[in-house]
Amino acid sequence: MRRSPRSPIAGLLCCCLLTLAGPLWALGEVPPKAAIASAHPLATEAGFAALDQGGNAFDAAVSVSAVLAVVEPYSSGFGGGGFWLLHRASDGFQTMLDGRERAPLAARRDMYLDAQDRFVPALALNGPLAAGIPGMPAALCHLAEHYGRLPLKQTLAPAIRIARDGFPIDPHYRRMAELRVEALRASEAAARQFLFDAQVPTLGHSLAQPDLAATLTRLAEQGCAGFYAGPVAERLVAGVRQAGGIWTQEDLAQYRVVERVPIRGTYRGWRLVSAAPPSSGGVLLVEMLNMLAALPVAPSDAGNTHALVEVMRRAYRDRAAYLGDPDQVQMPLARLTDPNYAAGLIRDFDPEHATASRQTGSDCLEPVTEGQDTTHFSVLDRAGNRVAATLSINYPFGSGFVPPGTGVLLNDEMDDFSAQPGVANAYGLIGGEANAIAPGKRMLSSMSPTFLESDQGVAILGTPGGSRIITMVLRAILAAVEGQPVGDWVALPRVHHQYLPDRIEVEPGALDAAEQKALTRKGHRLERLERPFGNMQAIYWDFAKGRVEAASDPRGLGSALAR
Repeated sequence: MRRSPRSPIAGLLCCCLLTLAGPLWALGEVPPKAAIASAHPLATEAGFAALDQGGNAFDAAVSVSAVLAVVEPYSSGFGGGGFWLLHRASDGFQTMLDGRERAPLAARRDMYLDAQDRFVPALALNGPLAAGIPGMPAALCHLAEHYGRLPLKQTLAPAIRIARDGFPIDPHYRRMAELRVEALRASEAAARQFLFDAQVPTLGHSLAQPDLAATLTRLAEQGCAGFYAGPVAERLVAGVRQAGGIWTQEDLAQYRVVERVPIRGTYRGWRLVSAAPPSSGGVLLVEMLNMLAALPVAPSDAGNTHALVEVMRRAYRDRAAYLGDPDQVQMPLARLTDPNYAAGLIRDFDPEHATASRQTGSDCLEPVTEGQDTTHFSVLDRAGNRVAATLSINYPFGSGFVPPGTGVLLNDEMDDFSAQPGVANAYGLIGGEANAIAPGKRMLSSMSPTFLESDQGVAILGTPGGSRIITMVLRAILAAVEGQPVGDWVALPRVHHQYLPDRIEVEPGALDAAEQKALTRKGHRLERLERPFGNMQAIYWDFAKGRVEAASDPRGLGSALAR
């Protein structure tokens, strides 16, 4: 894969950013341990295997990404995409690999509307018509070629072995498969791969994926040509088109990874480095932190959930109005990330009253309540290289469709577009013209892999959770700035607001009775969720104490190790 050319403005930004990042690497300090935090023990194990074989953090990221794609098919996969935020210790260079899916070239902005121009959600969620062109295989090739030390044959070996030999089904797999069992049954190849006799497999059942193992072997031996051309590409396109999809060979041949300059901001002496569009994460995080800095209240205080919610509300409104694919949409990023703009947004903050979000006809659509689809991992190697990566196929088990003979479960990321202005997607997010469907366009995302840097230390973090990702990362950033231990960042209770629906989503145990009563009195509507959400994976390199710590969210079954 060729490195995408940067504009003169992007080049200037990059030079400025290297100046900011410089002190962290110019000191020549290296961490005392390597660390990996991921959503599955087998993925963490594979990442350390890459390090033990002489690889760096970028090689470990290839191995972790690939294994997660095999053992968490409900969260990510080679039929999906993601964002890989990179820091190279030798020169302080930082970039974001954009492996986000693209709309097929035959996509139309009205492709999910019925004859009466009404949005039909099932069309954007189930089956091959819901799938964008995958970016993950290209991203792993790019990562290995430009940043790693080891060949793909080596870094993909654990994933190939697990796909071939199988892994035991756990309770979370069963719960996700039960949620999507009908979509999986609708695809003969998917049912054969992920179910057993058309039923959700029992606990401990060994799930082998021989077709996927064969596809990954081609990728390991031939690089991107093993996926985006040749027999695998032919099977992908044939399977999609026979089932009513619109992919072509040209769609696969045209796919490219794009390197993007990360979004940056500052908050109370800490530097934020986060995902750039087509992720909305970095922009919203900077915008929310800037608003908090303009408020005369400390957002961590027990009574200030109200302030946090009002900040979230305003940022998500801008998400809907302005953000989309930077290659197709002009966005006012300088203004959105300007502290003066944030101060203006929050100037009407009322400590005693909620600000009503503008209601639309789409507000009746209820977003999904699940919060562990998508996945995240964080890596730090002994040289100080680091990776924060968030990967997804969107809804649990994506589209539920596998093109026969490939083992590749396709995403349903087309639902992340705004199929109709003001109409909510599966996560309750509304959008406008900036995120409308267009041929070859990348859909807006909430994935927010993030670095937090200061003279005190460096944090590497992120989480799954659909539209709630950004607010979860915000809460973790605030905990880090306040000096809380890394285990608290990933475990602290969560609340979320995304402008529409106009409500605070409250994780079990997140607010006591008095806080709930106070928020209701201010005019907020609370939605008390039955299940927790998120699955954060974080690492902290403490400069002062010369210590590296890693933590995996207790809500999941992940593994975090520093050694």
